[in-house]
Amino acid sequence: MSAVEIDDEVLQKSFRAAMGNVAAAVAVVTTFDQGEPVGSTVSAFASLSMEPPMLLVSLDNRSSLLSRLQVGSVVGVNVLAAHQDQIGLRFARSAPDKFADIAWRAEDGAPGLVDRHAWVAFDVTQFVEAGDHTLVLGRVKAADTYANAPLTYWQRTFGSHQVF
Repeated sequence: MSAVEIDDEVLQKSFRAAMGNVAAAVAVVTTFDQGEPVGSTVSAFASLSMEPPMLLVSLDNRSSLLSRLQVGSVVGVNVLAAHQDQIGLRFARSAPDKFADIAWRAEDGAPGLVDRHAWVAFDVTQFVEAGDHTLVLGRVKAADTYANAPLTYWQRTFGSHQVF
């Protein structure tokens, strides 16, 4: 193999390790499907634009949440607080009623967890296919922050940000 050839399997493992070494905020992304709340845990979301305010969320192409969204859907991004690791785990798995025993309310057109670090609601404006994920782009319609420290994910472990 020449120096310029890249082994795809080696590259995937190296890339996964590199990205696992980047701390990321954890959020539960939510919407309503036929009046029922649905959601999924993500760590790939980001501010996209300030004028107009826009957000992007990256969802696995196999995600049941993605299959329930369309242009115009309202999506809630519940950025989890440091003590919500079990909620992050619950929404990362397939389960019939992930909202059972979790305090939530309809907020800005999407299911909002009552306890959280931050909140952003947006209207879906576009989908962009990107490898094995789809970027869901949307125009922000509401945002808020709370006093709780954020839940982070780093090296396959939950943690939190520490101020020095």
